[in-house]
Amino acid sequence: MRGAAPEPHTGWTFLTNHARVLAAIAEDPNTRIRDIAAHCRLTERAVQKIISDLEQDGYLSHTRQGRTNTYRIEQGVPLRHPAEAEAGVTVAELLSVLARHDAQRGTHESDDAPAPAGRRDALASARGTG
Repeated sequence: MRGAAPEPHTGWTFLTNHARVLAAIAEDPNTRIRDIAAHCRLTERAVQKIISDLEQDGYLSHTRQGRTNTYRIEQGVPLRHPAEAEAGVTVAELLSVLARHDAQRGTHESDDAPAPAGRRDALASARGTG
């Protein structure tokens, strides 16, 4: 059974849906499209299109085992906008910023709450420690 369509959003946001999907995959590389859609408040079809875009442009790849996809984020690929691309800002750096935000938010909610595992891995990779 499919869940209800996400409630629409009007106005602009700081993060694109592509960034939201990428961040959700960084949290859990084995996540299902259905779960990404719920987390990002998008339709499953929109998530499928975004994943296709990300794979087509080399930001993401996946392997399939049975009915499960495992996604791999290409950390070193520069972001698409000319300003970030010219500065050499990579996917790993974007995920690092998002991981720091989650870690700080987790600290306010609970002093013992770590950043999600996928984002910790992305942060370590961005720092060259992983």
